[in-house]
Amino acid sequence: MKIIMLGAPGAGKGTQAKMIAAKYAIPHISTGDIFRANIKNGTELGMEAKKYMDQGLLVPDELTVRILLDRVAQADCAGGYVLDGFPRTIPQAQVLDEALGKLGDSIDYAIDVNVPDENIVKRMSGRRACLTCGATYHVEHIPPKKEGICDNCGSPLVLRDDDKPETVLNRLKVYHDQTQPLIDFYSAKGVLRTVDGTQGMDDVFASIVAILEK
Repeated sequence: MKIIMLGAPGAGKGTQAKMIAAKYAIPHISTGDIFRANIKNGTELGMEAKKYMDQGLLVPDELTVRILLDRVAQADCAGGYVLDGFPRTIPQAQVLDEALGKLGDSIDYAIDVNVPDENIVKRMSGRRACLTCGATYHVEHIPPKKEGICDNCGSPLVLRDDDKPETVLNRLKVYHDQTQPLIDFYSAKGVLRTVDGTQGMDDVFASIVAILEK
């Protein structure tokens, strides 16, 4: 079961990817995690990626896919995996498709966690973070016991720049420009499945499980 998670920033696809990985005992693979692991372990691919990252450049698609293929070739991926955060663009999807094809492999499902932009802006602008201990809250869904104060360490909670409405709208624009076309790409391949991401977290997961076990 090889799955790609799609969805705008703040749609909750990372949370769902972790839940899928736990239920089906398959790895949750995030490209950021793979880069960090390769760099930490000083692998040849990691050192190559680090050259770009140190200059503030994006790691080229071909190298990203090589690092990804190296990861999915490991024994724990024999029963499948969930990709979270890759591919982000059509060229990345094409390179991945071609590389998997050479191995006689392909993606089984591309699951789009669909949430309207206005819901995402509201969801993300309600987030609050503790910069001291890293705890996160939401003013509506997971409020702290005392407004503006972290339950864990008593430090003030802040609205991170990433979660401010203007920043979220900009991130959504980038998503619609670059990543949204992937929905058409995987739809044409017959592997796209869409779930309503405005439901509660457990209901979204139940919708995904129903797709995977059909």
